[in-house]
Amino acid sequence: MKEDIELFNIIAQAFLKEENDHPVAEFVDAKDLKSSVDIALSQDPLNDEKFLATVKNLVLKTPKTASKMFFNQLFGGRKSKAVLGDLLAVLLNNSMYTYKVAGVQVGVEKEIINQISRIVGYDTNLAGGTFASGGSMTNLMAMIMARDAFDASIINNGINRKMIVYTSQQSHYSIIKNASFTGLGKDNVRYIAVDQQGRMFVEDLEQQILTDLSNGNAPFFVNATAGTTVLGAYDPVSNISEICKKYGIWLHVDGAFGGGVIFSEKYRQLVDGLEKANSFSFNAHKMLNTPLTCSIIITQDKKHLFDSFSNDASYLYQTGDDEYNLGKTSLQCGRRNDALKLWTLWKFVGTKGLSNIVENQFYLADVARDYIKNNSDYTLYSFGQSLSICFNYKNIPPKRLCSLLYEKAEIMVGFGTFEGQDFIRLVTINSENSREDILNFLKKIEQFVVENEELLLVDSSEIAKSVL
Repeated sequence: MKEDIELFNIIAQAFLKEENDHPVAEFVDAKDLKSSVDIALSQDPLNDEKFLATVKNLVLKTPKTASKMFFNQLFGGRKSKAVLGDLLAVLLNNSMYTYKVAGVQVGVEKEIINQISRIVGYDTNLAGGTFASGGSMTNLMAMIMARDAFDASIINNGINRKMIVYTSQQSHYSIIKNASFTGLGKDNVRYIAVDQQGRMFVEDLEQQILTDLSNGNAPFFVNATAGTTVLGAYDPVSNISEICKKYGIWLHVDGAFGGGVIFSEKYRQLVDGLEKANSFSFNAHKMLNTPLTCSIIITQDKKHLFDSFSNDASYLYQTGDDEYNLGKTSLQCGRRNDALKLWTLWKFVGTKGLSNIVENQFYLADVARDYIKNNSDYTLYSFGQSLSICFNYKNIPPKRLCSLLYEKAEIMVGFGTFEGQDFIRLVTINSENSREDILNFLKKIEQFVVENEELLLVDSSEIAKSVL
């Protein structure tokens, strides 16, 4: 193990230097993958020298998601204290389903859940939560709890009526998948219209609920989004909660992208009314920049976690109170310790430090928006108080520009669509970036367009089919 830790340090140092010198990895076309890196597995072992060279080459040709030129997803950046926690979790290799095998690490997870419940405004004596492998799973868990809370007989007898899910047209694609997984059916998901900023129309939600009630259907679950995937919009949680209360419907707030605003007094108003939601989830691997994955779901009453996910298994639960046997409140059995990396970060920087991370992300978004608004060569399509800055430059097709930037190893940035309009989507999720880094991103686009004008103007259907 000591030798392999030294080996890790050699590879990590090489990677960090390469990341600094070349923020975007060399483009490797999918068809050239096997000729570019030695990924083949064989009968014979490698000697130490060949093994190091092979692994190092693989690492250096992997997309760099923490660099100052990575703006492609809703995650990015690297908090070293969080990385430390993740490395320790790998070294310890605890599974988080029982106190017997996780021990004091259970306390780490429960402390985080308790603190988040307090920040959201839940009664910490009643609230509970768990970690999961991503936002899709936390949304699934919320839907299952809502289903079982609506009709407890479903747990044993299955669904015997038409139960309806409501979510906005801009919500995450996991909602419709989860409707299929839970046996509710994709056709029983109602997509509610959004306004010009991508926020759910509350009036349309209530009208759709009334229509379903009049048709004999059973409305049971509303999903509100705190940070939509494209525009980064925040649904009006407080108003939606009043509708849910009126009709006895479970309200879940999917804050996978934007839920980190709970740590900032300045931006907490974006999720006003969150304390009224039955459940809330967010991804610390997004706004808090912890390594993937670090997804959390909490609910006002932990009873729902036990009702939907607990099952007796004497070969597992052999010690301690069920409050400390975390498998009783999780969809998973074997589950890695995703709490430790958030705990090491939070412990080091404090809640104030988490607030600084969030507020710097919004500051960087303002820097980008201000520059774009004051430059006539740009067109802005998104709005304030969002980490998504959607724009186009000189009316160049965004898919073509983003693809070429990627293939030329200049910038990794994606594109999106809203109401039929395509655009580049810059996400200022990396709180390690500075004002200068954001301006450099925009200047690089301008310079790239000048240097590649001919490529950008010709028909490029093949470029649009790239791995982006």
